[in-house]
Amino acid sequence: MNHRENILRSIRFERPEHIPMTFAINAACWHHYPQDALQDLMEEHRLLFAGYKRQAQVKPHYGLNQRKDEPYQDPWGCGWQTTDNGITGSVHGHPLTDWTEFDLYRAPDPNTTDGTYPIDWQNIRADVKRRKANGNLVCGGLPHGHTFLRLQDIRGYENLLCDMLDDEPNLSRLIEMVENFNYQYVMNWMELKPDLMSYPEDLGMQVGPMLSPDCFRRYIKPVYRRIMQPARDRGCIVHMHSDGDIRTLVDDLIEGGVEVINLQDLVNGIDWIANKFAGRVCIDLDIDRQLITARGSPRQIDDLIREEVEKLGSQQGGLMMIYGLYPGVPLDNVKALMDAMEKYSTYYA
Repeated sequence: MNHRENILRSIRFERPEHIPMTFAINAACWHHYPQDALQDLMEEHRLLFAGYKRQAQVKPHYGLNQRKDEPYQDPWGCGWQTTDNGITGSVHGHPLTDWTEFDLYRAPDPNTTDGTYPIDWQNIRADVKRRKANGNLVCGGLPHGHTFLRLQDIRGYENLLCDMLDDEPNLSRLIEMVENFNYQYVMNWMELKPDLMSYPEDLGMQVGPMLSPDCFRRYIKPVYRRIMQPARDRGCIVHMHSDGDIRTLVDDLIEGGVEVINLQDLVNGIDWIANKFAGRVCIDLDIDRQLITARGSPRQIDDLIREEVEKLGSQQGGLMMIYGLYPGVPLDNVKALMDAMEKYSTYYA
């Protein structure tokens, strides 16, 4: 069973060989940790890093909004800044803080950009063709923060929430502009017939969502439904990511078309996730980055991964797991996490 088939079987509850595990190393890690130490760990964990070839020096790529002391204006006119190379910045310049500028405001072209970065569809098509020829999974997707966060970046968070509560007439026009851009971008991907389409967007805070469920249902959920529909119509798997506490929104997400939900473990609660989704909806679990992996012991890390696999997984499938490594996690904990992810990936084998 190859990687693609194993993932598809996990999503469809068709008895995968093992639980798909992803260990993502943020680009900033390569200047915060000794590179040899990270590469030693990668070479020791071939299930997580299959085919990895050691490099004399790792030179990570930093996205345009991940470059220290290099402010970046994205195609929507939002101004990004970051304080550390490799860490995605935040928007400090909102192009529509004043609605008087709206008549002159224009959406970018989805044939040349994803809304955050410039893109080359010719290169994307060539990469998709190679992946299909090699039997690899083909994943398309909107950029992170495609709708709610895009509106927030354009207007500013407080302005956007006040617009929603005040029923600001210009807001519906702006939402339509963002939706039309996203829809065309999704349709461009649909021409390439991906296996999975991802719709990543953070909606949660440490406790509760960033907007009320009522505002989400009125302003954001209809957009999600429309931009997800082309994927659903074509049998393409719909994957949704959100950081934070999204417990009051997940029913709307699933109802809107989400088939794989990528959410954080501890902030939503392992037992709550199990009761809500286990055995019914595929969980792509985002492993804790705040507490146990950052400040706990290797034993606590092993216990956490085992608990999550036991409560959320089964021989039938329905569980995938992902961890994002960022600077500050002790290397002993990094090793313990890699060990546990590999060990428990075959718990049901």
